[in-house]
Amino acid sequence: MVDLGKSPLCQRFLTAEELDVMEPFYPLHPMVCSECWLVQVDEYLSPEELFANYEYFSSYSTSWLNHAREYVEMAIDRFDLTSDASRVMEIASNDGYLLQYFVDRGIPSLGIDPTAKIAAAAEERGVPTRLEFFNLALAEKLVEEGYRADLIVGNNILVKIPALNEFVEGVAMVLADEGVATFEFQHIVPLIEENHFDTIYHEHYNYFSLVSALRIFAAAGLVTYDVETLWTHGGSLRLYLRHDSDASKPVRPSVAKLLDEERSFGITALATYTAYGSKVEGTKRKLLALLIELKDAGSSIVAYGAAGKGNTLLNYCGIGTDFIDYACDRNPHRHGRFTPGSHIPIYHPDRIAETKPDFVLILPWNLKDEIMAQLDYIGDWGGRFIVPIPEAMIYPKEEV
Repeated sequence: MVDLGKSPLCQRFLTAEELDVMEPFYPLHPMVCSECWLVQVDEYLSPEELFANYEYFSSYSTSWLNHAREYVEMAIDRFDLTSDASRVMEIASNDGYLLQYFVDRGIPSLGIDPTAKIAAAAEERGVPTRLEFFNLALAEKLVEEGYRADLIVGNNILVKIPALNEFVEGVAMVLADEGVATFEFQHIVPLIEENHFDTIYHEHYNYFSLVSALRIFAAAGLVTYDVETLWTHGGSLRLYLRHDSDASKPVRPSVAKLLDEERSFGITALATYTAYGSKVEGTKRKLLALLIELKDAGSSIVAYGAAGKGNTLLNYCGIGTDFIDYACDRNPHRHGRFTPGSHIPIYHPDRIAETKPDFVLILPWNLKDEIMAQLDYIGDWGGRFIVPIPEAMIYPKEEV
């Protein structure tokens, strides 16, 4: 589909002592299956190796918290969830960013997450969390304990599962007979159409269309009866699933409509994928040309958001401290560390006001509106923003 060269693990932030130690790089080359149309990267490391020390805390994004709160309000109303008769489970529940709102409404909730530090943060929010990876074995254990969920939530977890069939079998096993599972994941159509190549990294094994997702869930006896498009991650899907034996939830027209749109786009044509590489290369050249022009003019540039997508972009484009003075992030667990591969130091966002850079490169471009609002004070000294995707652009939009 596209060859992004070799890249380090995008969530492995380095300490100063690790900068002189060999850092492993792995090929980053997603491929598409011409039968099921699932796009995948090779599994160079297992989820246990990748996520045991994962340090992404969902609650540091205000817009993501709002998204979670709105989902909870919708789910309680749509699925008639109650405090005395309903159970909600989230797979990869992170720091309790979503389940906290179910807990606030008195609805019994259970989080599943494999990272100790993150699970501890969820427990502090009052969200009961099992420190485990969700798989078929855990599903069997939960059922043996008498646990089945009326609502199973999985946000951005399917992309991180190499053994998809076994995982989905586990979901079907622990889902109540008339329960609902909702899964959100990045949609590959806008990834291709709007050039979101930086959302490809080793921690994400899978990239889905509705065409490919339907096939995976159907193999475990789960029917997608509704689908919504979302703004998250540059364009995502939310699938609503039920057991194939549950006739109480008819399949809605939204499913056939999106399937038709995907096929019209060319999601089942190899040419759609093979043409993507040249588009990515063009974006790289435009971004580098802009940064070179700004640096040659004496401008100072810093990066905001040491996110996974940003690290893919930095490494693919070869951008390091020769272009970027430092990076900022709201996550305190990253302060004092360095970005993988590019070795850019990471600080608290307060440093921007202290150093007054000419430009702020927004790496999590999908949150650009939220970030621009947070940092609108850079206009006081004439500072401006650079958004790299779908192609490099300066905000406010003026001639450079």
